[in-house]
Amino acid sequence: MRPALTLAALFTAVTFSAAQAEGLKDMIASEPEVFNQAVADYLLENPEIILEAMKVLQSREDDASAQRDIDMLAENRDAIFNNANDWAGGNLQGDVTVVEFMDYRCGYCHKAFAEVEELVKTDGNIRFVLKEFPVLGEQSVLAAKFAIAVRMIHGDEAYKKAHDALFAMRGDMTPESLSRVATDMGLDPAAILAKAETPEVQAVIEANYALADKMAINGTPTFVIDDAMVRGYVPLDGMRQIVERQREG
Repeated sequence: MRPALTLAALFTAVTFSAAQAEGLKDMIASEPEVFNQAVADYLLENPEIILEAMKVLQSREDDASAQRDIDMLAENRDAIFNNANDWAGGNLQGDVTVVEFMDYRCGYCHKAFAEVEELVKTDGNIRFVLKEFPVLGEQSVLAAKFAIAVRMIHGDEAYKKAHDALFAMRGDMTPESLSRVATDMGLDPAAILAKAETPEVQAVIEANYALADKMAINGTPTFVIDDAMVRGYVPLDGMRQIVERQREG
């Protein structure tokens, strides 16, 4: 009976008003086999009704998902956009803010890296915020801790240089390879690696994990562009379109 009842639900969703659908409940209860067979026959003769019903249901699900994102953004707005533990660059007085949850070991984050840099540079009116969100294993966590430690010791400019260098790296991220990054930057690698293992650094990552959990973010890259949630990589032209839609309100 389950397949027939599922088809009946789709059929009812498209072909009947809410009041009519309510009236059908009595028929389904009193003569379920007759009703289900009638629906099955109808759908075999008109299979396009299934596609129409699926479009209706998908549209409803998309609307519900978009509303959930809006609600989550409203509830967590300060933590998303104004956390003092996050690096912020671009135009700090920009009219649109782009927040990226990223992981240095994420292939799509690597793909997005140059395009997001180009977006921020060519637009000129975007505030850009980076959130360390290491989700791809021990090396990801090690790299994120290193970057956060650089910022805590040496400030925002050094952090951005370290961030860029980590995305330029090839091969494994180990204490040795990260030490070379620090040395190339003219920084003391021992001090940075020691700072990276402190509770203060771990707390930044844990806070980002907690925020991501509240917002149903489980992958990278994920972007928040003002009131829009973008889960996954989007090409440069697509990002520009999203930014413009946010400006238009």
